[in-house]
Amino acid sequence: MYDVARPAPGNALEETGRIPALPPGDHHPAGVQHRRPAARTGPDYAAIQASPEFVSLRRRFRGFVFPMSFAFFAWYMTYVLLAAYAHDFMSRKVFGQVNVAILFGLGQFASTALVTWLYLRYARRRLDPRVAQLRARAGLPEEQRR
Repeated sequence: MYDVARPAPGNALEETGRIPALPPGDHHPAGVQHRRPAARTGPDYAAIQASPEFVSLRRRFRGFVFPMSFAFFAWYMTYVLLAAYAHDFMSRKVFGQVNVAILFGLGQFASTALVTWLYLRYARRRLDPRVAQLRARAGLPEEQRR
């Protein structure tokens, strides 16, 4: 019913929809030049990642983040489950029109701020000095160490 316009065959890609394989050897299409990768001038990130100092830093980071994330998730799920299944408890008035659910909801905001503050404090004391040492050892310029 409708004629679909197809591009005129002009090269192998248009005819088959696949890129043709280049013949073996050092044949390059006209105008294409292969460049060798530039010599590495920056830090050796693979060596840094494998170093005992980095492994220790990662362990310290995970030692804070994973337990804190688990605790926060448990607290959040407690709130959600209580809201879903403990209607009588959550609707109990504490004072005025404020009930337990509102206090727990506000507690979610307060605990988020508390976790953020605790992490910033932990990172400033336990992680940042070690990161600075790793960056200095990697030979990064002073302006990239921050």
